[in-house]
Amino acid sequence: MRVESLCRVDRRKGGRFRVAEEVRYRTLSEQRPVIEGCGTSLDMSSRGILFTTSDPIGLGHLVEIAVSWPAKLGGSCPLKLVARGRVIRAEPGRVAVSIDRYEFRTRRVRAALAAQAS
Repeated sequence: MRVESLCRVDRRKGGRFRVAEEVRYRTLSEQRPVIEGCGTSLDMSSRGILFTTSDPIGLGHLVEIAVSWPAKLGGSCPLKLVARGRVIRAEPGRVAVSIDRYEFRTRRVRAALAAQAS
């Protein structure tokens, strides 16, 4: 076995899934300025998420992320995944966050509500 192939072994404990959904993020810190923005999820697992960012977010920042979830509750109610965790990898235009805790919440869809009102 070549050394090159040994260096590329994936050490993650959970499988990653390619999920391209809208992400809203904000840093949570009293000592640092808040960074907020939107991006797109690139992949995720039960332990982490990789997403695009418009602003650089440094390693170790505590971040709250809201991801539009593709499945609907009861087939009709939109959901979002809201997670908190720390930035474990930061590259230009994308960030990886290790998820410490998460929950699913219902999501408001303004466009759908406006269309129903017409």
